[in-house]
Formats: sequence, structure tokens, C-alpha cells
Amino acid sequence: MPAAVPLRRLAAFTVAGLSLLLGACLLSPGKFDSTLDLRKDGHFAFTYTGEISMLGLTKLAEMGRSQDAPFEPSPCFAKGESKPRDCTKAKIDAQRADWDKAQKAKAENTARDAEKTKALFGGIDPTSPKAAEEMAERLRKQSGWKSVIYKGDGLYDVAFAISGRLDHDFTFPTIERFPMANAFVTLIRRSDGTVRVDAPGFGPQSGSGNMSSFAAMAAMEGDKDGKKLPIPEMDGHFAIITDGTILANNTEDGPSADTTGQRLTWAVNARTGAAPTALVKLGQ
Repeated sequence: MPAAVPLRRLAAFTVAGLSLLLGACLLSPGKFDSTLDLRKDGHFAFTYTGEISMLGLTKLAEMGRSQDAPFEPSPCFAKGESKPRDCTKAKIDAQRADWDKAQKAKAENTARDAEKTKALFGGIDPTSPKAAEEMAERLRKQSGWKSVIYKGDGLYDVAFAISGRLDHDFTFPTIERFPMANAFVTLIRRSDGTVRVDAPGFGPQSGSGNMSSFAAMAAMEGDKDGKKLPIPEMDGHFAIITDGTILANNTEDGPSADTTGQRLTWAVNARTGAAPTALVKLGQ
């Protein structure tokens, strides 16, 4: 096992936890404001300012700091008796040998799981206390991330802004070498000149939506002191401003006039019934 992933930090990590991670929506918005400006000539500008939570990362780091209890012999009983008696040295030695064998097998499984998990996090050891800041530093190196500040408890305060020509699909957020990043907003360019905008990350915080199975597990279990882990309440606004033709949308009130075209606005919070979506026709 590589020295960078000591067994004592991974004692609590199990195959069950890895399975939850594989299906997790690891990222969650907190308080935020986000805007998409979409021009009919194909140019776009997207911004996201506010909080992003990575609750699963916090939970894994906490799990990694836990340690197995030391060996303790089990009670010994004479045949046909229900009252325990003192164990002989031979009995204790046999129990310890079985315990050592089980610990060795567990360590080997943990080492394999650790390597799989590091691959899911792009080479970052998620059980390391430094993992959260390593993730922040990775984001700071990517185009568009103007500011990334780690506030603790898996919570980041970010400022993201990017612009360009929409001759390809676009997803926010993306993290280099990190396949687990779930989408907050996606732009899909169709061959008929329309763009479908979906914001699954701004949808309901239950079921298969924003709140992941792993995050829910972490929230229920709490931290090592039994306290509930903080989950930022999703509270923000998402807007689309465009001079294209709005063909469909699921806002409450439909488009309103804007100085550069039309505006669609969604309030995003715990009462949000459906993830924002719109279909916009570009071109003349």
C-alpha cells in the first residue's frame, strides 16, 4: 500500500461507502446567484457566485481520521455453562490470531478501496485533512474560477465566470480529473440551432435530485461527536438573458423584458418543485 494512504486513516472506509460514493451527487449549491447570457449569434457568458458544498469529502475525511478499536478478548465459557470464566492463555492467543488475520484482510481490502477512491477524486486522497484545500487549489488553476475560498465543513465560497462561443456543449461545474462532479447547469447545442438549458443542480433537494445518497447518509450519521454535519440550505437565483427566441421554459411567470432581450428568472430554494429548464432558438 502506498505510504501516502496510511491504513489508520482508512480504517472506517468500506466497500459499502465506496458504492454510495459511486452513485453520489457530491456537489451541492448553497447561497448563490447565477446568470446565463445567451446571444442569438452563439456567444454566451455564464456566472456563478456563492457557495458550493462538497459534503461527501468532509465525511470521508472524518471517516479517515477514525481508528479501529484495539484487540480485546471475547468472554470464554465452559461447555454447557452460561456464566463466563477466565480465558486461558491459549484461548486468548487463538482469538488474537483470528483478529490479526481479519485485520490483515481488512487492511488489504481498504488499500484496494483507497486506490479506487483516489481515482474517483482525480488522485486526491479524500480521507486526508488536506483534501479540501487540495481540491480548492485544483479549481483555482482552471479557467473561469476567479476565486475559490474554503470555509470549512466541506463548504467553498466561489466566483466563476466564463464566456465564449457556444459551438460545443457546456457543463458547470467541471473539475479536472474528477469524474464525480455532478452538473448544476448544462447547455446542449442542437443541430436545429436551438440550445437546451437544464439546471439539475438547482432542482429539489430530495430523492434523486440535489441531495445525494452519500450526503444524506453523512447528515444522518453526524460527525464523530454526534453532531449533525452542516448542510448549506440551497437559496439562490438563476436567470437566463437572451435575444434569441424562447421556445419553452418552466418559470413561474414566463419571460420578462430586459435591456438586451428577454429574461427568465427562477428562485431556487427548498420549495423548488422542478429543476429550471428552457429551450432557446438562436440565429436570425
